[in-house]
Amino acid sequence: MVRLTRAQQQARTRAAVLAAAREEFAERGFVQAKVDRIAERAELTRGAVYSNFPSKRALYLAVLIDLIERSAEGEPRATVSPSSRLDALGVFARVWLERLPLTTGTLSGGRLQLRSLDGVLDDEHGPAVLAQVARLEALLLAVGLERGAPYRHVRLAELALTLLDGAGHRAETAPGFGDPFDVALACRHLATIDLTDTWSPPHLPYVAPARTCSEEWTAPTGLVDQISGVEVDFDDGLVVVLGANRLGAAEEGVRSGKRVTLVVVTSDPEETGRLVRLKVTDAVSCLRRVFAAEAFARVRLVLDDEAVVAAALGIAGAGDDTEAAVEVRNGAVTARALGRGAAHAVGVRRREAMP
Repeated sequence: MVRLTRAQQQARTRAAVLAAAREEFAERGFVQAKVDRIAERAELTRGAVYSNFPSKRALYLAVLIDLIERSAEGEPRATVSPSSRLDALGVFARVWLERLPLTTGTLSGGRLQLRSLDGVLDDEHGPAVLAQVARLEALLLAVGLERGAPYRHVRLAELALTLLDGAGHRAETAPGFGDPFDVALACRHLATIDLTDTWSPPHLPYVAPARTCSEEWTAPTGLVDQISGVEVDFDDGLVVVLGANRLGAAEEGVRSGKRVTLVVVTSDPEETGRLVRLKVTDAVSCLRRVFAAEAFARVRLVLDDEAVVAAALGIAGAGDDTEAAVEVRNGAVTARALGRGAAHAVGVRRREAMP
């Protein structure tokens, strides 16, 4: 008999719980699903389920993340970006709309495929985090659409995602209604609308300057850029640490023109962290199939569940409301800022001000 290590046994138990939960949620939906039935399906105790996932919501989010990651396995990444914004939005929409379920499937199974959060977020915090993640999703899509051009396309990205999210909601509430090809065509033509998109947040002129410093630090290893899938180095560039409630501030780092690593932290990795990971993983899986890697050469995104980057940088108590930024040059921290506008404060520093 082959004896499994403790880690192997935990991995096997976790996989069994996820498989059983996927069946339960597909058949009954989130609201009607029961943890006791999931445990029975997995031939485990209720305690074994809760030892791996602290709540039904955390388990449901984990199932959705697992589904997205499984569907993304083996999918080729785009090697050439579309030649125009129209084409890019059309391709992005078609990729996004692949999640729409077939009308022959079960309603609950279709909601699972749609990554439905209906009935899942029963407090004020979840929707507030979703609003911040939506701003991050729009920013990432805009970066792909802009591809270094001096034109902001965040409003265009927000409009396209609003249309697509509406199509998803319609597919959930009225399966089979509407033609996804029409939706994709409409997304494509959104690029012809003159939105006069400018970026001038009113608080930026009042942001306190960054503090100049010269501090050695030991950069964490093993953290992966969600966009490229490559391990991140922290040798040079802007590092922006943002809590789940502050993700909208990511654009301040992106507009600095410097290479920026966005590091997301949260006070609750099991639920809020999984919610952010779900939405980010979903968005990035679409972006990878539309835009070539060089479109995101200056932007990296790290989901730091354990807040190891913040700890290494000496940022105490990192959580949902964290907003901090540092500049790293040749492996040393050369500037710091904390609080609202931190990324802007560090990003606008002149080179001659650096030590």
